[in-house]
Amino acid sequence: MSGVQERGMTSGGAPTGPGVVAAPPMPAEELRAALYAGALLRLPPSPGSLALVARARALLQAELGPAPREAYLKMAPSALFAALGRVRRALYLSPEAHAEIAQTLADHGLDPIEYAVDPARLRVVHPRGEQEPAAAAVYAVHRDTWYGHPSALITWWIPLDDLPPEQTFVFWPERLDLPVDNDSEAFDYDVWVAKGWSLKIGWQDPEAGKTARYPAFLGDRAALGPGVGFACRRGESLLFSGAHLHGTRAHAAPLTRFSLDLRVAHLGDVAAGRGAPRVDDRSRGSSLGDYVRLATVWPRSKTA
Repeated sequence: MSGVQERGMTSGGAPTGPGVVAAPPMPAEELRAALYAGALLRLPPSPGSLALVARARALLQAELGPAPREAYLKMAPSALFAALGRVRRALYLSPEAHAEIAQTLADHGLDPIEYAVDPARLRVVHPRGEQEPAAAAVYAVHRDTWYGHPSALITWWIPLDDLPPEQTFVFWPERLDLPVDNDSEAFDYDVWVAKGWSLKIGWQDPEAGKTARYPAFLGDRAALGPGVGFACRRGESLLFSGAHLHGTRAHAAPLTRFSLDLRVAHLGDVAAGRGAPRVDDRSRGSSLGDYVRLATVWPRSKTA
């Protein structure tokens, strides 16, 4: 996997170092603790993640035709934006997709009834998309926690296709517990969703990328260094703390990159104040009240 820094292992099997590696077998509590401490972990495709990927791909094909990654070459930008918005909305609100998220957690030994999730968001990175002003927020370096998420946030990222490192994103792990210059104080979750969830999910307003305030790192990205990259296969899961500083890579490959983001929080850890360092987050409000409690789609009898 060209360009990927690989993480080493201690004698006890815990992840060490700055790279992305396959998660070793460990209890759920240890997995979460490793993530809060900065581990960047890859999990193999599972029945739940592959079902979620299949759902997203079917929605895309229904809207964009049999080759969704080439649709940007054939559709007017306004029509493409509207079609992708319909996919985003359907995927985010689907109870069936919520159940597939619960299945994905269960596939990897996590009890869904203990978790809440900000459901699957479709992420879209077009070739040379960085040249479009409305897409600037897609490439901003940020921490997910700057958007009113809890310190216990785990970001769960799933690609819809096999992707090389140059088509994913990069981390700066050494910044996990170091503050960086940012404008997270401009973000208030309650204001963000006051007019409905169109901005939250991103399915209606084509001007939002030009006018909305998306919290971002205010320094020079180049000064951060090259960062830690990774490759990923379709249906794999990449798990990392939402407090990690990271940013999407611009790419010139001929195909659009589609992926899914889930924001996952263990309710017990939230209540106990556990999570990653919160060194520079000045956002206001809390998104947790709008998370889906997976106990509603995963009956306790399934884990008994």
